Amino acid sequence: MAFVTTGDDGLTRCGWAGVEPETTYHDGEWGFPLDGDDAFFERVALEGFQSGLSWRTILTKRENFRAAFAGFGIEKVARFTDSDVERMLTDAGIVRHRGKIEAVINNARRAEELIESEGSLSAFFWRYEPEAEPEPQSQTTSAESVALSKDLKKRGWKFVGPTTMFALMQASGIVNDHAQDCVIRPRVAKARSSVRRPARTGNA
Repeated sequence: MAFVTTGDDGLTRCGWAGVEPETTYHDGEWGFPLDGDDAFFERVALEGFQSGLSWRTILTKRENFRAAFAGFGIEKVARFTDSDVERMLTDAGIVRHRGKIEAVINNARRAEELIESEGSLSAFFWRYEPEAEPEPQSQTTSAESVALSKDLKKRGWKFVGPTTMFALMQASGIVNDHAQDCVIRPRVAKARSSVRRPARTGNA
């Protein structure tokens, strides 16, 4: 059973969300269905930056990341050059990791290609929604996240391993991974019930 914690407000939440800024992120964003190509692109970028670090580090720097990466607009980031990489390597407000910075720019270009071939980045990711919801917070990868990672890597994306993609699926509502006793779980379930799912493909 997933660990939960009870806050000063008397509400029971997922165990990792007991303090700020995690509490606000957990209550208002984590697990709620994500829509929009730029929104998914931002999530992939931030999950990639989080690899090897704590999510708190990313949360506290999130607005700085948005400023550095032009609001994570796919078309804008895809036009970034080496000078933008060098600029960001001097920006103390973000995680200054050359490989991850370059991966975001590369992935913006790959996202443009994917949107051209598939029509929508958002629909592409939602095709990997599992048919059966996993036991909350019982795993760090899934068959679907492995398949998604493999598909993206085949298309030239970087920093999109199975664990990173499962974290994306948790955060974007593709799976509802809130603990069974978490006060937010039913809210996420209600939000997910209204999502218009794309047609599944043979890859998903």
